Amino acid sequence: MYVCSCFGITEQQVRDHAGTGACTPRQIASACKAGTDCGGCVRRIQELLGRGACPRRDLIDSGDPEPLGSAAGPPPVAEVAAAVPVALQEVA
Repeated sequence: MYVCSCFGITEQQVRDHAGTGACTPRQIASACKAGTDCGGCVRRIQELLGRGACPRRDLIDSGDPEPLGSAAGPPPVAEVAAAVPVALQEVA
């Protein structure tokens, strides 16, 4: 059955892309353009990508992922305050 009439994408094609690692509607759109024209198929794509559709989702859900960027965490408050322009500091 067709999911995206605009680009002629079927449910099976969405499942195939999910099987190769596309776990979000945005990733499906990047792979085959489904959901990028009228947007009417996005909810159906979300349904097809349910919890079991992504082979890597188990890895994502298995623990707390490391934050993006450095593993050191956010900068200290003093560094953030030093980066704020003086005019903004006076208002606060």
